[in-house]
Amino acid sequence: MSKRRYVVRGVPGGYRIWDNKARRWWGDLYEPCPDDLLNELNGEKNSDKIAALLQRYRVQKR
Repeated sequence: MSKRRYVVRGVPGGYRIWDNKARRWWGDLYEPCPDDLLNELNGEKNSDKIAALLQRYRVQKR
C-alpha cells in the first residue's frame, strides 16, 4: 500500500488536512471530519467534485 499524500489530523477545534508531499496544511479547519473530501483528494482528484465538497464544508462552518 502506498503512502497517502493527504491525511486528516485532529487539531484543537476540529480537523485539518496535512499534505505529506508539500509538508504543510491544506485547506481550512473543519469541524466535522472531511472523509469524503480526503477520499477525493487521494483518489480521482476531480476538481469539480473537490470544489463542491469544499463549498459544502464551508457552509457547515457557518
